[in-house]
Formats: sequence, structure tokens, C-alpha cells
Amino acid sequence: MTASKLVARLVAALALAGLGFSLAGCNTVQGFGQDVNAAGSALKRAAE
Repeated sequence: MTASKLVARLVAALALAGLGFSLAGCNTVQGFGQDVNAAGSALKRAAE
């Protein structure tokens, strides 16, 4: 296996793990949507 393939697999595994942890952190996909919505609202208020 070449180094570039190894790095690509490592990046993919870390991305999947990050997604899993982010969804587990808010327990549900609905909770994740609420978190994203709250972050967007805060960003909008800060920009005004």
C-alpha cells in the first residue's frame, strides 16, 4: 500500500469517526439539526 492510499484511508476513517462523535454528542439527528440551526442563528445575530 502506498503512503498516499494510507493517508487517504486515515483521513476517511477520521472523518467518519468525527461524524459519529458529533451525532452521538447531540444524541439524535434531530438534535444535530437543532445545534446547526442555533449556530446559524448566532452567526446571523453576530453579523447584524
